[in-house]
Amino acid sequence: MPRPNWPVKPVVWCEHLKGKKPSEITPDMLVPITGGGKLEKCAAERWERMVAAAQADGITLKPTSSGDTFRSIEQQKAGFLARYVKREIPGQSSRTWEGRTWWLKKGMAPMAAPIDDPANDKARGSRHLYGIAVDVANASGPILEWLLANEEKFGFSHEVLGDANGKGAEPWHIRLVNPNA
Repeated sequence: MPRPNWPVKPVVWCEHLKGKKPSEITPDMLVPITGGGKLEKCAAERWERMVAAAQADGITLKPTSSGDTFRSIEQQKAGFLARYVKREIPGQSSRTWEGRTWWLKKGMAPMAAPIDDPANDKARGSRHLYGIAVDVANASGPILEWLLANEEKFGFSHEVLGDANGKGAEPWHIRLVNPNA
């Protein structure tokens, strides 16, 4: 499978998220969304608009689980440790965390490593830590086609394309990149 041609845009941060660290995302900044979980208020508003538009087109958008929207630092770490091991697994992708290489267990979906220093301004970490990312359930076939044709209208973009052969691509992972959409 060749590398997908998905829209991958850089994040433009909402004013109230500029310069924030994951440890500074507070419960009052998060809103429950359709399908379960919570997103930061800008992302939640655009997610709900996108869900309604998809529904009008006969497409159901929902997170894969409530843990695949906003994640606390502790949730990100627990998820990572459940999916990755320190011993090399041939043919599996890897991540670096705490100065070590970790390999993805077979059959597990990839996940961003937890940030080493939550107080470090430059260590932005997973977009789930900010409540601006959603892992979309069943993101293949008609659902993926709808996302690719429409996500940018609502300020979302894919993030992970994988390697030149498409290995490691994450069709389910989108994040808010344009809070003004």
